[in-house]
Amino acid sequence: MGTLKYAILGLLNRNEMTGYELSKEFETTLFEFWNAKHSQIYPELKSLNAEGLIQYRVEITGNVLEKKVYTITDEGRRDFSEWEETLCPIQTASKDESRLRLFFLDGASPDFQQRFLADQLSQHQKHLEHLLENQKKFDEIPPTDDRAFSDYLVLRGAVYREEAALQWIQECIKLGEQRSAELKK
Repeated sequence: MGTLKYAILGLLNRNEMTGYELSKEFETTLFEFWNAKHSQIYPELKSLNAEGLIQYRVEITGNVLEKKVYTITDEGRRDFSEWEETLCPIQTASKDESRLRLFFLDGASPDFQQRFLADQLSQHQKHLEHLLENQKKFDEIPPTDDRAFSDYLVLRGAVYREEAALQWIQECIKLGEQRSAELKK
């Protein structure tokens, strides 16, 4: 099994959750560095349960609505802890549609190239603003033994990533403008 297994075990190591709540965690908490869709999460939950790494209880809400509340087992905690304390290689490549498009953008008009980069700049600026707003929930750097410390570190990494992306896109725009001016001479 891949890393999704450990993302789910890690979340359940923090709190018991329903499948829906796990999906929401991927959308609101882990989205900066990991994503998973409902269609991936539920089969993974089934596999983890079959392996004995998690278990669930059924809760009835209202008259008929059943929901499964998942918890991590002791075996799941051991497996997660072993994974958590294993070094991993850096990720040098990730799927990024905007960079893929930029790679092939030489076939587009110079006007579209600049419009594309301006749009990317705007999107990254908005995302950075969102991250900085989230960062305000931390009055100070949390203690290292507090779960919030890890959250803080990942958030800071996301802020640095967006700041670097903005600097890089601004450079791309400047280089594009310079090159266009040179070609018009």
